[in-house]
Amino acid sequence: MGKQGSPRSPRPELSIGTKDYQIRSLESLPSSDPSIGRRYSGVDNNWKTKVVLLDGLKDEYGKLGSKGVYVGKRHIWFRKHVRSIAFMFALMGFLFLLDSFMVSIFDSINVQNDSTSSNSSGLKYAKEDKTAYIKEEKPPVQMYGRLLNLAYAALAEKEFKQEKSNFWEEPHQKASLWKPCADKKDSERLGKPDKSNGYLMVSANGGLNQQRVAICNAVALASLLNATLVLPRFLYSNVWKDPSQFGDIYQEEYFMKIMKDDVNIIKELPSHMKSLDIESIGSLITDADIVKEAKPSDYLEKVLPLLLRNGVVHFLGFGNRLGFDPVPSQLQRLRCKCNFHALKFVPKIQQVGSLLIRRIRKYDASQSMLDKQLLGEFMPSSASKMNDPTRGPSRYLALHLRFEVDMIAYSLCEFGGGEDEKRELKAYRESHFPLLIERLKKSKPISPSELRKLGRCPLTPEEAALVLAGLGFKRGTYIYLAGSHMYGGESRMYPLTSLYPNLVTKETLLTDSELAPFRNFSSQMAALDFIACATSDVFAMTDSGSQLSSLVSGFRTYYGGRRAPNLRPNKKRLAAILSENSTIGWNSFEDRVRKMIEEGQRVRARSFGRSIYRQPSHFMMEGRND
Repeated sequence: MGKQGSPRSPRPELSIGTKDYQIRSLESLPSSDPSIGRRYSGVDNNWKTKVVLLDGLKDEYGKLGSKGVYVGKRHIWFRKHVRSIAFMFALMGFLFLLDSFMVSIFDSINVQNDSTSSNSSGLKYAKEDKTAYIKEEKPPVQMYGRLLNLAYAALAEKEFKQEKSNFWEEPHQKASLWKPCADKKDSERLGKPDKSNGYLMVSANGGLNQQRVAICNAVALASLLNATLVLPRFLYSNVWKDPSQFGDIYQEEYFMKIMKDDVNIIKELPSHMKSLDIESIGSLITDADIVKEAKPSDYLEKVLPLLLRNGVVHFLGFGNRLGFDPVPSQLQRLRCKCNFHALKFVPKIQQVGSLLIRRIRKYDASQSMLDKQLLGEFMPSSASKMNDPTRGPSRYLALHLRFEVDMIAYSLCEFGGGEDEKRELKAYRESHFPLLIERLKKSKPISPSELRKLGRCPLTPEEAALVLAGLGFKRGTYIYLAGSHMYGGESRMYPLTSLYPNLVTKETLLTDSELAPFRNFSSQMAALDFIACATSDVFAMTDSGSQLSSLVSGFRTYYGGRRAPNLRPNKKRLAAILSENSTIGWNSFEDRVRKMIEEGQRVRARSFGRSIYRQPSHFMMEGRND
């Protein structure tokens, strides 16, 4: 691992062809000219002219100042050439003024270019977004300066090569043989019961993706208990601060229509049941009553008796409360059907999502199943594609970069920001995670360096940039960044934006008026990120355990048709690679990073207990019945 908090090397600019490439510490690279980046066009010629004039004066004075020349002749010569001498001095003064003027012009151009580059990087954060950062913007922070220098040089070299990264395509042919988990025969359906055992109410907590999982688990649980499901409600969270309910995000009628043959679903509890004090009758169930990822048998033993006795049960907080194994395959298929078929975003989200995608791609791309499932009637029409056969649709990579302050503070890791960063994160933990602080007092802490070796530290924007460079993605790659509340702001984003300036967010692609209906609704904003990530040509994640990464990668597997690769780093292996920052060669770095990603792309049967939302096709491969 490189030295944390090491000062940043100077970054001259190397002008190649028609593009400017920012190359750091070129003096340290083989066969590099240390003066590159400090020359300005037109200035060298001025200096050459000055040198010639000065040499001319030196020659003339050399002739006239030799011994044996009379003083009188010298004065005659001086009077004879006074005008020429004055002209030469005037010309020299003019050239010096011109030189200063030219330097100032080019300095201002460089400043403007830097400003333009910064703007084009997509980090024109909205004013309200900046409140998510800790204190004021800081100087750029980087942990792997040497590797970044190698990455700059490698990306500059790739611009002149026709080769492209092979990670734009799904590498494994077997992926096309896997069938979707909701593709079931009629004879395998559980079907609705003749008589309902009562009403199942669910109040889901968390953000958009946690709520989505809760809805699908509630559908499976209603089928298991022979219950009528009341349309799930969403709890208001002081973290998410979003009052959105089911109908604000998903199409209610469509959801009920798709699931009607499997589960009875109603919008509200019947009027005669609304007056019940559910808590006093013992039908309120919290996380403390049902363990995380409980088995179906736990619900049959603990919840079914309450349902039969009181006619209603209410799950207050219902995230990952139903395990993935052992669960009957019919229930697995049912929640697959809910996630991949029944949950459609409302038209206003689909419409702006479609606009967002068109602006990333620059114009309408060919239609895909992913577009159809996520955008509905707002899917871009192929008839509106620009009439330019020489230009295909712009490909883009979506990056889910989890580097929010709450996540990195909770991780207990260090990220190269020095003592100030340590104090900030410690203060944040004490303010927001009191239970974590109490737990730490009772246990032996693991050092930040050991946490990093174990792969428990969130990846920084710098580490994400190095992975993308190691995979061969060129400097001009369009990158959509999901979310924009990055800890440290531009100081942390600098290594990523300097390597990949074509970085955009929903805030940079949509106008204030287009974003206004979503601005105070974090789940609806997250739905736009979900769409942009799921329909991207490549989806890269930095934390495969997050709900967004899990759901998006599963959606791409389900509808991608072997044309929607997911890049999933192994944080433990990556930490081992980056620990050799001071010695590893770039070719070796590339090889090891590519092997790491390829390993994560292999088609496997879903292992016991793993999420079917991420691996939705595990038991429906050709030649297998279950």
